[in-house]
Amino acid sequence: MARTPSTMLALGTAAPDFNLVEPASGKHYALSDFSGKPLLVVFICNHCPYVIHLAAKLAEVAKANSEVAFVAINSNDAENYPADAPENMAAFAQQYGFDFPYLFDATQAVAQRYQAACTPDFYLFSAEHTLVYRGQFDAARPHNAIAPSGEDLQRAISQLLAGEAILTEQSPSLGCNIKWRPGHEPAYFTHP
Repeated sequence: MARTPSTMLALGTAAPDFNLVEPASGKHYALSDFSGKPLLVVFICNHCPYVIHLAAKLAEVAKANSEVAFVAINSNDAENYPADAPENMAAFAQQYGFDFPYLFDATQAVAQRYQAACTPDFYLFSAEHTLVYRGQFDAARPHNAIAPSGEDLQRAISQLLAGEAILTEQSPSLGCNIKWRPGHEPAYFTHP
């Protein structure tokens, strides 16, 4: 399994726009649907062991923070990685108890706008949709004997909701690289 770190998009960056479909419902979601509310955007997929390791805890963190909108996005090349195909996303979301949209980025353009590199890759935006946290969920990784807690992300969410300063020293997320379509690998992405 590849170990790819997040690119650590600059803090203060405005949330890149998106308008993507949720395969489970057929509904489209856009950035504007979350206006005036803090937003967590996380790039995940169905087959990555790093995502599977924390998926249930991610659902718990989302449920515990109803003041924040959560959106998951799958940008993997579904043709070459059929486990990540849109028709498998609803079952994955149901299996792990997601109560937030799980969207499909068929063109991979949204992942590129966010400079996403790995799954999972987390981006927490303020109510004004400026980036305040991009980093790891916690220190848990598959096979490191640390149970997922979401403590790093939860700390940032709690600080944001309390109006406190969020630490700018943030540890990158680590996971499998996004599976880019052949010939579509973005310039910012480098192989591990």
